[in-house]
Amino acid sequence: MTHFWQGFSPIGRMQSFDLPEDQATLKAVERRRSAESARKARIYDTRLRVMGLDVDALNQQVEEKRRRQNMEILRDEAFDKMRQYHDDVILQQVTRERSERAVVHADLTQHWATHQRAEDSRDADLKCGLKGAVGISVPEGAPLGPASMQVFQGEGTEEEQRRKERMKKTGKELQAQRQDNERSIMREKHREKLVSKELLHQDARGVRMCAEEEQRKRAARVALGNYNQALAAERAEEAKEEQRKEERQNLSEISHTLASDLMTEEEAAAAGPVGGAKPQVPADRWKGMSAEQRSAIHREREKQCMEKRSRRQAERAQDAAWDLQRLRLSTLAEQEESRRAALDRQKRLEVDGCNKQLAREQQAAQDFLNKTLYTNRPGRDYFLQFNSGSR
Repeated sequence: MTHFWQGFSPIGRMQSFDLPEDQATLKAVERRRSAESARKARIYDTRLRVMGLDVDALNQQVEEKRRRQNMEILRDEAFDKMRQYHDDVILQQVTRERSERAVVHADLTQHWATHQRAEDSRDADLKCGLKGAVGISVPEGAPLGPASMQVFQGEGTEEEQRRKERMKKTGKELQAQRQDNERSIMREKHREKLVSKELLHQDARGVRMCAEEEQRKRAARVALGNYNQALAAERAEEAKEEQRKEERQNLSEISHTLASDLMTEEEAAAAGPVGGAKPQVPADRWKGMSAEQRSAIHREREKQCMEKRSRRQAERAQDAAWDLQRLRLSTLAEQEESRRAALDRQKRLEVDGCNKQLAREQQAAQDFLNKTLYTNRPGRDYFLQFNSGSR
């Protein structure tokens, strides 16, 4: 970008001066040109414009990313659980070490108080309030200097007594602690012994209950076996009684048949009524039909044949009447169909004429548009002016 500064020279002539261009403006212009070139490259790329994006590949990538994230979450949870487990183990170990250290310290304190007392050492006179120097006899009237002073003002003269009392008190406390520990150990052993006895008692009771249950099952099986045997014997006795009853009935039927009228062939029994107002002959005593009975059967058969023949003739007449009615209806239907077909042809002719008229009018309108209205057709230069930029 060029700026012009115009002024007047001393001789009155107009002069022009070129100033330096703004670098920020140049960079902005160059950046816009680069963005425009990149945009054109993207827009006019045939592969992206025609093929587009690979949606399946993108979906697969998204699925793989989601699966990877899930695996990372599971791995982090597993690491958290492992860290928690290690923290618990370390905490338990620290607690155990502290308890062991406390026990060792208590044992050391007890050992020091019992076997390494300060008054039993070689320099006990120096550590225990000048115990040995107090008993030095000094002659009366002898001059004593500063180095001969044994007890100074402000020192406790009963320090040894207090130390002994503290040691006794400490010993008593240690003894009380030891007794408490022993009592707690004894109580724990007693509790364990009671638990063991209770477990043994429960085991013994379980064994006794199992034995009693087995004995009850055995008694139930024995009772069931006896019941089944009694039931089988009863059923066998019933079967025998049923068989004897059937044999008695068979013998009674045989004796009745031998003594019945069937075997004796009595005429009075054969001609008498069996079970109704009309005399009937039982099937086991029928000896054949008479001539009157046969003639009656023939007459009845002839009568049935005549009735069937008349019924067939009436059916044929009725069928003929129905056929005539169907023929009349079919003739009327054909006439109606012919009339409807003629009407349809007339309507089609009218529609065809109307369509032809509309076609002529549309063709005239199209000819007017092509030959009269749209005569100035665009050329190649008109279309080349479009799509020259990315926007």
